[in-house]
Amino acid sequence: MRLKRLWVFSQLFLLMLGLVLVISPEWPVFADEWHQLRRLIGLYEFDFLVWEVEAIISKGEAELAGGHLYLNEATRREIVLSYLQGVGEARQLSNEIARLFADGTVTDPFAAAAPLQEQLDTLRADLAQQQPLAESILQEQIASVLLDEGFGPIGQPFPPVLSRVSPLPLLLVVSRRDRIEELYRVSLVPGQTTPEIETLETTIFNQLDRSALIVPLGGIGTYPAMILETTNLVFLTDVIAHEWAHNWLTLRPLGLNYNADSAMRVINETVASVFGEAIGLKVLERYYPDLVLPPPAPAPTNPEPQAPPAFDFRAEMATTRIQTEKLLAEGKIAEAEAYMEERQRLFVANGYLVRKINQAYFAFYGSYADQPGATGGDPTGPMVVSIFQQSDSLYAFMQKMAPITSFDDLQTVHQQTGQ
Repeated sequence: MRLKRLWVFSQLFLLMLGLVLVISPEWPVFADEWHQLRRLIGLYEFDFLVWEVEAIISKGEAELAGGHLYLNEATRREIVLSYLQGVGEARQLSNEIARLFADGTVTDPFAAAAPLQEQLDTLRADLAQQQPLAESILQEQIASVLLDEGFGPIGQPFPPVLSRVSPLPLLLVVSRRDRIEELYRVSLVPGQTTPEIETLETTIFNQLDRSALIVPLGGIGTYPAMILETTNLVFLTDVIAHEWAHNWLTLRPLGLNYNADSAMRVINETVASVFGEAIGLKVLERYYPDLVLPPPAPAPTNPEPQAPPAFDFRAEMATTRIQTEKLLAEGKIAEAEAYMEERQRLFVANGYLVRKINQAYFAFYGSYADQPGATGGDPTGPMVVSIFQQSDSLYAFMQKMAPITSFDDLQTVHQQTGQ
């Protein structure tokens, strides 16, 4: 048995190395401007090779141990929920420590925080021990659902479901200023302060004449997938499945053409979004049914007229993008940027803490087009969602999407599916 597991691990190791070489969603095309950008980024750039080596070692050890294989479902559920509870307790302790240092009435915050820090260090050490087993359980639960959905002709999904909870890099998105078009995306080391982020974005604007935005991420389609630490199991299952969809697509035309143009990025991200949400829900329904939200109550037969919401975020964001694109199409770059700054203040005034709205904002958030908003009037996302809704199964949906290499291909699939 141990030799068999060693052979499986060796195959996974080779697969990981191969995927590291071909996975491209975070890497732009090299150009002179790209080298200038890297010079500005400097030591802020994230080192994926170091992370991959550590992740491969961690996953290899978990695979060889195979502790999750001998547990019943009730115990597996308890382990996962206990791990998530521990993450929540660690966050609470971190917040309490931060408040002590922010409270000007605390004369010696180091002394006051010392016992809390000791508890946090102990808890973090315990979580580091629990994490590999909890991850293995979630991976197997998601893999089981994928098998039932048809993604396992050889008895297991390929590539195997592998993910690792980790501090995620920040993502630098660089767009043109004269139109909303993503030029580069670069992963940066986590932990930068807001002043550091603002300084880098402004430097890129001033020196390269490009729109820049640094955003947090929930997951990255490395292999194993890099997943943000969270206490939310709904989010966790969704994101693991989302990133597995990217891994699956990487071996097919749609994924291989991720960086071909902005439309292909939108198609890829929207496919992964609707797929991740669907698989995540099925995992919850099977293994954690008490965490599934009940369906909304049926609408009354004669409903009372409802007043429109005081501020509709998605509708206002869609309006913002449409007007921005109109101004940019007219060559009014300065006016468009002033308009976006004005709209950003409007969102903040209505309780939405959007740090910055610029061309890079729409270039990034417009890629996740399963919901209206930052996409404006772009039909790409709605077409993907329509194909998903009219497909007989998740597997049929992914099979339709996998061969797509252009927006024209998407239109053709959409027309065929609607017939």
